Amino acid sequence: MNVSALLTDAYARVPEEAQQVLDGLTDDELTARIDPAANPIAWLVWHLARGEDAQIADVAGSEQVWTSAGWQERFGLPFGPGDTGYGHTSDQVAQVRAPADLLTGYLDAVHRRTSEYLAGLTEADLDRVVDEAWDPPVTLGVRLVSIVADDLEHLGQAAYVRGILLRARG
Repeated sequence: MNVSALLTDAYARVPEEAQQVLDGLTDDELTARIDPAANPIAWLVWHLARGEDAQIADVAGSEQVWTSAGWQERFGLPFGPGDTGYGHTSDQVAQVRAPADLLTGYLDAVHRRTSEYLAGLTEADLDRVVDEAWDPPVTLGVRLVSIVADDLEHLGQAAYVRGILLRARG
């Protein structure tokens, strides 16, 4: 298996897992908070998609799907075009309200763009430095693993919240 196929497989798990987390939940359940400071499922899925979109666009030298394909307007959130949710306050988290089909539509669009980018990668590309603000500088390979790890971590959090909500349903 080459590096492109390996990364494509890893990233393909994100929308698959997100669909399982979102399946059958009501809009109220998507925005339910199991604690006043907890992140709801809608915010978690939106945030992981925004993070992947922004970071892949950065390393690919392209525009984010969020702005280039009209997702910012469809969501209608009161945030700037570059906002990914990083550092959001509790009040900002509460403003992310979206139905499952909108969340999966955006995540699927991000996944298609990510897959297109990954399809052209070679092993040599992974050593390219993409961020010199760290010591040591971050390579493309490290960044790509970090993105998918963050996505899967947020999906795990969303799955945990889903389990609590479904248990509360009875």
